[in-house]
Amino acid sequence: MVIKPMIRSNICINSHPVGCAKETERQIDYARAQKAKRSIKTSKEGGNGPKTVLVLGCSTGYGLGSRISAAFEYGADTIGVSFEKEASDRRGGTPGWYNNKAFDRAAKKDGLQTVTINADAYSDECRKTVIDQVKAWGKKFDLIIYSLASPVRTDPDSKVMYKSVIKPVGQPYGGAALDMMTGKLSEMTAEPASGDEIPNTVKVMGGEDWERWIKQLSEADVLAQGCRTVAYSYIGPKLSHPIYRDGTIGAAKKDLEQRAHNIDSQLKSIGGAAYVSVNKGLITRSSSVIPIIALYLGALFKVMKAKGTHEGCIEQMERLFAERLYTGENNGAGKVPVDSENRIRIDDWELEDDVQAEVDKIMPNITEENVEQSIDLAGIRHDFLAINGFDVEGVDYTKDVTDLTSID
Repeated sequence: MVIKPMIRSNICINSHPVGCAKETERQIDYARAQKAKRSIKTSKEGGNGPKTVLVLGCSTGYGLGSRISAAFEYGADTIGVSFEKEASDRRGGTPGWYNNKAFDRAAKKDGLQTVTINADAYSDECRKTVIDQVKAWGKKFDLIIYSLASPVRTDPDSKVMYKSVIKPVGQPYGGAALDMMTGKLSEMTAEPASGDEIPNTVKVMGGEDWERWIKQLSEADVLAQGCRTVAYSYIGPKLSHPIYRDGTIGAAKKDLEQRAHNIDSQLKSIGGAAYVSVNKGLITRSSSVIPIIALYLGALFKVMKAKGTHEGCIEQMERLFAERLYTGENNGAGKVPVDSENRIRIDDWELEDDVQAEVDKIMPNITEENVEQSIDLAGIRHDFLAINGFDVEGVDYTKDVTDLTSID
């Protein structure tokens, strides 16, 4: 069959196996090129960077970019965890399933140890599987990336399922919503959270599960001396604060940041540390359906591309590793620059005063008639499609896909 994107209200409900693989390979090529450019040495070459890395939420976005940087720039063996729908003869898999398959193939070709676990990362059963696997390797983790994002989480103790929501707190939040495929604008309003929606969102997207992971890994003695762990967050511009930083997700991220301090204290005994990295805003499945956000990102991309500072997932993660985490001798763990809350900031270029000033000039003047000229509509549309394996360079989208389980 010929696979074309099936899009409903800024949500793509299918994926292209070959396109997903090609996009993953593009990111791998970038990491390899940066390794050469920065003269980074793997452990086999005498480098002191990460050697055994666990990535929780490894299949897409920042999690995938982290795993690629660890493996193909620093030569690390990796265990990745994600919960994906597998492909079958009749049905395609989720983009992350194909991304994982492409990653594993490339890592094995390079002689790297790699195991990808398709399971619920919130469960204690998954934690046991990870612990058993790293023990079977005879290794310990020196870096743990926590990049989980999910609408639901079942508490391992109570067995209660909690649901997260993206809503403002206190009052409605509204504004223009952009259909990225047509360029049409419409008004969208998000009603404020009610009932238990705030604590439930914190339960899913906060730091409780991250803390549980580190506790159980520590008790199993699979954390190496000096082990570091990093979780990801977003702050963004003031215009998005009501729906994000000051909304339900923001409450969860503040919990994540608070628990980072707890985890950091726990890791001191082995010379380790815990950080939250505040990353740049990017087109994701969730950001595409939040009022204002797609328009803001379109304006932001236009300004940052003109300035030469725009980054995607892999560029952000490569910079996090090379310019924040591993700045020591022979690419070892160096002193990490942080803000007053002990957060790593690689949203620094997004929030530069001149960038935000330009974005603020653009935003009030966007209309349906000028949207294509006012923002980087083509850029955000490409990113939206590429997440799902479409609009990827080097892929023949007129070719029949005869095996939905194959990435060739």
